[in-house]
Amino acid sequence: MRRRVIIGAAGIAVAAAVAAGGVAVATGGGDDGPESHRYTPEQAAKAKEAALAATGGGTVNSVETDDEDGATYEVEVTTPAGDTVDVRLDERFRVVVIEGDSEGG
Repeated sequence: MRRRVIIGAAGIAVAAAVAAGGVAVATGGGDDGPESHRYTPEQAAKAKEAALAATGGGTVNSVETDDEDGATYEVEVTTPAGDTVDVRLDERFRVVVIEGDSEGG
């Protein structure tokens, strides 16, 4: 019986590790980790909407929580012109700053 418990626990640990790896891939793996994803789906949707309105459209590449420049959220957007920018938003989803993304393409 003890052997089954150990094997079951090992299986759960492997599944958790695979799930964590999937999260890293889904979020791009190049972000600041779990600390940068402290937002609800609703907050992420509002941040995306505000960032796209500020850039005149484009494609959202990522959303993170951020405290740089007094911001609460950072949304990386590829603009319709093809530039990649970071749109930093405050807690009310108002633009704090838009700047070129030195890490993006």
